[in-house]
Amino acid sequence: MNILPAETGGVPTAAPTTDHPTSGTRPEERPADFVPVPDPSPTDHRPDRWSGELLDLDAYLARIGYDGPREPTLAVLRDLQRAHTTGIPFENVHAVLGRDLPLDLPSVEARLVRDRRGGYCFEHVLLFAAAVERLGFHVTGMIGRVSLGAPKVLPATHGLLAVTARDDDREWLCDVGFGAGPLGPIELADGAQVAYDGWRHRLERRPGAHGIDQWWLYQTAPGPSGPDDDPERVPTPWIDRHTFTLTAQYPIDYVVGSHFVGTHARSPFVRRLFAQRMTPAAHHSLDDLKLVTTRPDGTNVTEHLAPEALDGTLREVFGIALTKEELHEIAARRADTGPAQ
Repeated sequence: MNILPAETGGVPTAAPTTDHPTSGTRPEERPADFVPVPDPSPTDHRPDRWSGELLDLDAYLARIGYDGPREPTLAVLRDLQRAHTTGIPFENVHAVLGRDLPLDLPSVEARLVRDRRGGYCFEHVLLFAAAVERLGFHVTGMIGRVSLGAPKVLPATHGLLAVTARDDDREWLCDVGFGAGPLGPIELADGAQVAYDGWRHRLERRPGAHGIDQWWLYQTAPGPSGPDDDPERVPTPWIDRHTFTLTAQYPIDYVVGSHFVGTHARSPFVRRLFAQRMTPAAHHSLDDLKLVTTRPDGTNVTEHLAPEALDGTLREVFGIALTKEELHEIAARRADTGPAQ
C-alpha cells in the first residue's frame, strides 16, 4: 500500500502491479496484481550531481591555463587533468590554522579559483568533478585509503573520480587531488600503466571481502636510478599509493571525510603545513620547513628552510601567497608544537 501525505487528504491506495517486490513488503503479503511505483533513489546519477551548473567555467579554465576544446572527449579529459594538476597546488593552510573548510562548490571555487589558493584532495576533486560534469562527462566519485607502504590501516580519506568520455566507453581514474599526479587519467583496468612525462603509475585489482574488488594504485618510489642500459642502475621500485573500491561516493561523503582530515587531532593536516606542486619536470613537496624536489627518474634533493624563507618559497615554488597574519599563525603553531619530525 502507498500512503499519501496526510496534508493532501489522501487515503491509502493500492499501487499498480509489478513483478518486482518493494522494500519492507514480504512477497506473501502482496496481492497478485500489486505493482509498486518505484521511488527515485537519492543515489541515482544525475547530470547535476557535482553542481557543475554553478561553476564559473571560464574562470576555472583560465585558472588552470586551459584554452582548448570544450567537448566531453578523452583527449579533452587528458588535457584538463594535466592542466588542473599542474595549475592548482595542493595545500592545507585552512586546516592547519583551524579555519572552517566548507565543501560546497561556491566556497571551493572561491578559494581555489578566485583567491588563487590551493587545496587538499576533496577540494580538488569537487572542483574538477564540477568542471567535467559541466562539459558533459559522466562522473562517479570514489574514496581511497592512502597507504604509501604503511603497515597499518589508515582512514579512507582520499577522494578520486571515475570519468567516462562521450567518445570512449572505458572508465578512467582521475586522481587530481593527491598533489603528486598522475598528470593524466589512467584506464580503470587491471594492470593498466601510464608514464606521463616519465612519471609512472599502474593499477592492480585484487579480490576483496564480500566479493568487492579492491583496486591499488602504485607509483614509482624515489630512489637510485640511471640510464636503462647502465649495468649498475638500481631499478626504481613500485610503492602502493592508495587502495579504493568502485563503490560510488557523493559530495556529502567527501564532507564527512574532510571533517576528519581538517579537524581530527590525529590528522597530520591539522598539525603542520603541507604543500605540493606537480610539474612535468619535478614534484615539489613541502612538509613544514622541509622541501623535497623529486624528478621523474626518482632522484630527489632535500632542503631545510629557514623560517624566514617560507613565504618566498611558497610564492616562488608553489604559487601560494599567504597573508602576513597566516604566516604569523603558522609560525606560532610551529613554536607551540615543535618542528616536524
